[in-house]
Amino acid sequence: MRNANLFKTSIILLLSVWLAVFVLVPNLLVLVASFLGRDESGFIKFAPSFDNYLRLLDPIYLRVFAHSLGLALLTTMVCLGLGYPFAYFLAQFRPSLRPVLLTLVIVPFWTNSLIRTYAIRSLLAAKGLMNNTLIALGLIDEPIRLLYTGSAVLIGMVYILLPFMILPLYSAIEKLDRRLVEAAADLGAGRWRRFWHVTLPLTLPGIIAGCLLVFMPALGLFFIADVLGGSRDLLVGNFLKDQFLDARDWPFGAAASIVLIGLLLLFLSAYAYSLKQFSAEENH
Repeated sequence: MRNANLFKTSIILLLSVWLAVFVLVPNLLVLVASFLGRDESGFIKFAPSFDNYLRLLDPIYLRVFAHSLGLALLTTMVCLGLGYPFAYFLAQFRPSLRPVLLTLVIVPFWTNSLIRTYAIRSLLAAKGLMNNTLIALGLIDEPIRLLYTGSAVLIGMVYILLPFMILPLYSAIEKLDRRLVEAAADLGAGRWRRFWHVTLPLTLPGIIAGCLLVFMPALGLFFIADVLGGSRDLLVGNFLKDQFLDARDWPFGAAASIVLIGLLLLFLSAYAYSLKQFSAEENH
């Protein structure tokens, strides 16, 4: 027992040190940098001010944030619309088949997301599989522009993030107490009424978790917009990358990063609150 407690304490201590060194300290450095100025060499100088945050109020940057939030929200809604039916029917298969089908969902994670994004690019290119198929079917006479558009960026986002929606939804649906659905059917509730009043509320934690797992990465996936949007579709992730690597305005990029972290913490707080409310309603 003593050795087990020692091992447990050592693991907790190791994880705490790891998080402090590689998560807490870097984020604190970013926070400090966001209040400093930029020197002539393009890095940081000690000149405390709120100018970097005030610059973010410029309509140009506000539009970038608004566009990123809108695209992330749209991506989340599309993933939810595709992921919920998929997870629901996946949970209806017999238990022996479910691990195999879940493995097929997870398989894309075995390949780097950047490589998969380039695969999508080859499909949407003017001479790619999509245009060639449409021409072969006689639906179009010449290639249509699919690549370097907002739609291409949305397709790439959905393709990369859809598994993050399916997995928590499947977990919530699989744990659903079928007796409650059967009781609603016995009381005369139709299929859609059972879904809206029984299935959907009971799987709400999985819906919220899936939406967060899709929405938060969608705000920072800059390479999808670069590869599929041709850098024309500027998102927050692209903006941050440009500030740190191209413009070399580290304090301004740090301020934008802190704002983005604040938004993500706000969404996480809303998720925790919703789970607390859901648990309280279940207990009553």
